[in-house]
Amino acid sequence: MVSEQVSEQSPLLSNEGEGSTRADHGSDSGNGGADMDRRRRWSRLREAGIFIWALVATAAVIVIAVWAQHNQQTSRPPSRADKRNLVFMVSDGMGPASLSLTRSFRQHVDGLPDNDTLVLDKHFWGSSRTRSSNSLVTDSAAGATAFSCGKKSYNGAISVLPDYEPCGSVLEAAKRAGYMTGLVVTTDITDATPACFASHVLLRQMQDDIALQEVGHGVLGRSVDLMLGGGRCHFLPNGTDGSCRADDVDVVKLAQDKYGWTYTDSRDGFDKLKGGKKAKLPLLGLFASSDIPFELDRQNENDVYPSLSEMAKTALRALERATSDSDRGFFLMIEGSRIDHAGHINDPAAQVREVLEYDKAFKAVLDFIDDTQTETVLVATSDHETGGLATALQEPGHLPVYNWYPQALAQASSSCERLAGKLQDYVSKQPSPLSQSDLKTWINDELVVSGLGVTDATDEELSLLATDPDDATSNFAAIISLRAHVGWSTHGHTAVDVNVYSSGGPQAASIRGNVENTDVGKFLSHYLDVDVDAITEELREKTARPSVIAAAGAEHAAPQWTSNYHEYDGLQ
Repeated sequence: MVSEQVSEQSPLLSNEGEGSTRADHGSDSGNGGADMDRRRRWSRLREAGIFIWALVATAAVIVIAVWAQHNQQTSRPPSRADKRNLVFMVSDGMGPASLSLTRSFRQHVDGLPDNDTLVLDKHFWGSSRTRSSNSLVTDSAAGATAFSCGKKSYNGAISVLPDYEPCGSVLEAAKRAGYMTGLVVTTDITDATPACFASHVLLRQMQDDIALQEVGHGVLGRSVDLMLGGGRCHFLPNGTDGSCRADDVDVVKLAQDKYGWTYTDSRDGFDKLKGGKKAKLPLLGLFASSDIPFELDRQNENDVYPSLSEMAKTALRALERATSDSDRGFFLMIEGSRIDHAGHINDPAAQVREVLEYDKAFKAVLDFIDDTQTETVLVATSDHETGGLATALQEPGHLPVYNWYPQALAQASSSCERLAGKLQDYVSKQPSPLSQSDLKTWINDELVVSGLGVTDATDEELSLLATDPDDATSNFAAIISLRAHVGWSTHGHTAVDVNVYSSGGPQAASIRGNVENTDVGKFLSHYLDVDVDAITEELREKTARPSVIAAAGAEHAAPQWTSNYHEYDGLQ
């Protein structure tokens, strides 16, 4: 039975007897062991092959995934992870001495220890060289062109280069790339610094043209989403109350009807923005006919004018809300404009308050950065220094005094500009000329003592004010500067290097240390990854080359456009 079963199972076995069968069986057992070894070796080889195949396949999947991700990042709009905001702050006219002056003033007024510093001090990043293309001493127009275009130009140029051709600005490039944009200032919104980011004219005095371009009535269309500041007179038609335009164009109406701007011109209107929560973009807020008053004066008129820090906070939140569903963030330029004006008139009491308010706005941006979920970088610098400020003064005929006196600035309650205005207004309203004696008494009691906080004005100082009210601003400034022992070398600008500040980050390392002002401008466009050159090409294609009326150099010429660059839809 067994033999039959085996025979049936294995036809190779013979039927020749038991011995033969056993021998054959032994031989079969040996072959079976060899087969088993072969099967085991094959199993190992197969497992190794499968393992190697799995490794190769996994590597291939990783390579394909990396390639796909790279291709997606380079060929598609940026993801939310790439979203970023950039805040650029300009402290117009603020040099290193302004920081020393303000720091010591604050320590004195608030009773702080000598190691207490400003917020700006904690974020010191480096310094910037400021020369323009045609002068070692730049003006604000050439200085801001270096920031907006990343290129040098002549004094007076508004984002126009020495060849009188326009250069694209980082704000215009950012808008074209999908960012929201904004400008916040305390001077005219058409003044040199804001103008350089949103307009192109040959001379900074062309503020009527700047106003038109800023609202979108130019060859690029609208590039700005939010503007807060002063300068209302340039937006109102000639002949209307509060206008300083030379033509009858109603820029506010044009902005509203053609370009969709919402408009407000009052403190009440600003308050209704609810810190940016109720802002509808594009938003134009013009809160003063010309400049917003010096902070020293504005503090007493808080119900009329918003402060720089208030406008900065509102702009930040408005732009953040507007970009909440976007893959792009925003670019915002904030200027502490009137630090420069205080330097021009040599008024140290006004300047320290301007710098303190700028420091407050700087902190507001840092607080926003801490609060927002979007990557945000803050960079701040000055276009130049104004006044040649020195925190010491040697009086003629006296030895140097190794000190200066913050208390003299703390006692002032009005700017020299405001006091001069009051004097001129008082004199103009008198039915008949006052005697010098009576006028000096009024000036001393109502302006010098109550406004400057100076109780020891000399007869000579009072006589200068009484005999020359038109130059009263400079004379008031000289009185308070002398008491504080603060010195000035000029009523203009200087070539001193200015400070750079930043919230930090690896990319900002490119502007660390001592850099050229154009390096700051290049950083702005590089950080946002926008193409300023493409905007420049578009501007040059759409703008005919200007002719220059005069054979003098660029700094003395009176150039004008030959095309209809400023003739939009029949508007001259």
